[in-house]
Amino acid sequence: MIPENILHSPIAFLRGVGQQRAELLEKELGIYEYQDLLNLFPNRYIDRTKYYKINELQNNNTEVQLVGKILNLRTVESANQRSSRLVATFVDETGTMELVWFKGLKWMRDSLKINEPYVVFGKLNFFGGTFSMPHPEMDLLSEFKKTGHSSIQPVYPSTEKLAKRNITNRVMRQLVQTVFEEVGNSFAETLPEPIRNSLNLVSKQEAMHHIHFPPDQTSLTKASLRLKFEELFYIQVQLVRKNLLHKQKFVGQPFKKVGEHFLNFYHKYLPFPLTSAQKRVLKEIRADVGSNAQMNRLLQGDVGSGKTIVALMTMLLAVDNQCQACLMAPTEILANQHYQTICALLKNTNISVGLLTGSSKSKERKILDEQLLSGELPILIGTHALLEDKVQFKNLGLAIIDEQHRFGVEQRAKLWRKNTLPPHILVMTATPIPRTLAMSVYGDLDVSVIDELPPGRKPIKTLHYFENKRAETYEFIKREIDKGRQAYVVYPLIEESEALDFKNLTEGYDYITASFPYPKYKVSMVHGKLKPDEKDAEMERFLRNETQIMVATTVIEVGVNVPNASVMVIESAERFGLSQLHQLRGRVGRGSEQSYCILLTGNKMGNDTRTRMETMVRTNDGFEIAEVDLKLRGPGDLMGTQQSGVLALKIADLVKDQDILKAARFQAIDLLKADPELKYPENQCVAYTLNQLQRYKNLWTYIS
Repeated sequence: MIPENILHSPIAFLRGVGQQRAELLEKELGIYEYQDLLNLFPNRYIDRTKYYKINELQNNNTEVQLVGKILNLRTVESANQRSSRLVATFVDETGTMELVWFKGLKWMRDSLKINEPYVVFGKLNFFGGTFSMPHPEMDLLSEFKKTGHSSIQPVYPSTEKLAKRNITNRVMRQLVQTVFEEVGNSFAETLPEPIRNSLNLVSKQEAMHHIHFPPDQTSLTKASLRLKFEELFYIQVQLVRKNLLHKQKFVGQPFKKVGEHFLNFYHKYLPFPLTSAQKRVLKEIRADVGSNAQMNRLLQGDVGSGKTIVALMTMLLAVDNQCQACLMAPTEILANQHYQTICALLKNTNISVGLLTGSSKSKERKILDEQLLSGELPILIGTHALLEDKVQFKNLGLAIIDEQHRFGVEQRAKLWRKNTLPPHILVMTATPIPRTLAMSVYGDLDVSVIDELPPGRKPIKTLHYFENKRAETYEFIKREIDKGRQAYVVYPLIEESEALDFKNLTEGYDYITASFPYPKYKVSMVHGKLKPDEKDAEMERFLRNETQIMVATTVIEVGVNVPNASVMVIESAERFGLSQLHQLRGRVGRGSEQSYCILLTGNKMGNDTRTRMETMVRTNDGFEIAEVDLKLRGPGDLMGTQQSGVLALKIADLVKDQDILKAARFQAIDLLKADPELKYPENQCVAYTLNQLQRYKNLWTYIS
């Protein structure tokens, strides 16, 4: 095992670094210690197996490697005589070219040897019928052979400042080599032998050497696979372990029976048969709540997939087992809609449902508080008002949280404290999360997916128009309004400027009101500057069909349900991300009539924009859209800063390495099921590595 004190040596102590370079490396690349440099993995490689002859060179600005001699050196003044360059005539048996230096001329002139064989490597320029190579990498052929240079050379991440201060890729390569010389070959293994054998993974020692200095392409591929697997494996071990420990530590109230309320509703009052996806998810939930552990499950389902029915039936399981249930939504409008939907579904039963929001009158609240405490009220729906200390339940057995990303961890923890035994937690989201991201970010939760829409629902027709079809689009909206329908027109947020954003929206509003004149047409406007109650009032007017057109920025709430709205027009659609476009589209298509989403863009579109528009027109499947979005934007961008820590991967890539991630999760689950305490001798390396992770908070900040 490498003595930790060597790995934790300040980078300034490394031969060839010193204090000034150390400060630069710290600031530019976050390299503080030896270990940080070893874990700065190359971002690409240069194949130096091929040697070109001068007469084979082509004018394509590529990197090439040649063997030849310098015949002579000359200094050339620039036309204005303010600067000069050093030019070497370089020859091989087939021709002549030039090597050029603009900096460090004296040092280069003194160190270069005439008529000695050199290996030169660099980018080609072609000017005036002659090839030249500015600032080439140069090694005497005799030295090059001695050092045993790798034929595949690493290219390390760099910055403009490092390049200006002459910390070139060659310098970085030499520094990494120096660390290896000092650290030696004693890399302790971090993966159990059974896992390495089953996946045919190379040792840690071999992987670390070959990721920096691969002898050939096969060795590089094996090193890369090993290190990617290790990174993803330890993320999964931590998440799976957290899940298993949670189940051991937190006892939940077991819902042992499927009783009268559940069965009565299922057989008599279910508005339509459950889809096979809903049945599968209910089975998963029943297995959780039937055990002695507290459920901690994420339920993903696209807009309109029937999550509310699943939530209600889970609540009925709680009621059948003498428990209460609550559902918490992020806004009053959503809480009201959940309340109305659930009351309508339960209208022929004797189960009472309460509603608690910031607008609830104190008299109503007093009655609610009494009914909750006595157990008379089995189901409560509300906003974050549910979290207040004075809201006390007799026996809260289930808490459902809608659109989880709107609530902080601390807020969710308050729900736990509403009972001696923590309630089962079901988190619902209509934002489809790509499976690989769900595995990485929510890997500590059990995940259920409703990936099927109820039968009979008409898919939304999506059309992409250029702006010259705006008049045609408005005529179409008028025809839909004549049928009694309503429409949304959404404008993008311009993040750099709130004032510009507001101007954009108000100009759009003026244009719409001119195109749809009062009193025949009535128009609402919702934007971020409105107070919450003003925004709610405008949404309510639209919901009651007092206005036919809603002009808005993206503040239209996820989940807002206006079944009569059949048209969604998205202006400047190229400014929206794919998942955002899909969420906005989900505001329509909630009634039985055919709905439409019209994407308006400018004529000039980049490749990514074209992909987004084509994907929206092609499919309504939120999970397919989320996967395309992940490929376009990358994981960090998709999840936002909240999750960026989980996704700060050094070598693995969630988009390209999905198969490795699946294998890592499978192996982590397998290992922890067999040895949850990590007591087996072959798993001691995992226990040690996890201990290091706790200590350094980052997988790659140590090598043991």
